[in-house]
Amino acid sequence: MWQPTSPTSEEPAPTAPHGHARTLSMKQKNPGRWFGQVIRLKKDRVDEYKACHAKVWPEVLKQIKDCGIEDYSIFYDDSLGLLFATFRYIGYDYAGDMEKMAGNPKVREWWKMTDSMQESLVEGAVSSEAGTPSWWKPMEQVFFQP
Repeated sequence: MWQPTSPTSEEPAPTAPHGHARTLSMKQKNPGRWFGQVIRLKKDRVDEYKACHAKVWPEVLKQIKDCGIEDYSIFYDDSLGLLFATFRYIGYDYAGDMEKMAGNPKVREWWKMTDSMQESLVEGAVSSEAGTPSWWKPMEQVFFQP
């Protein structure tokens, strides 16, 4: 996982009028780490899955954002029956943020609903809420063009 070299940096500011220098403290912004994952969508639940994602619960959307996840997209391939998700994590403690996510009762309710529409590709996976092994199959990023 991406780790910042330092969460803060102390840099001298340009000299202020009359020869006085000052020091600025600023948090280094995490450029983010991209994630990709895949899962099978049950053929008889496609319309239901699309409908619920057209109106994602506000509590779930807020928790996703509060946990440092941005640019979250889910794509569907009907010929393979696969969902592909991608997102950018901009926080500094992925494991901790995912614990916060799992601690939200509305998120767990959402997972229970959407898990029922999916079939994990990960051997031994039980549910999103179970955590390990992952419900969605993680994928390795092999190329990125910013």
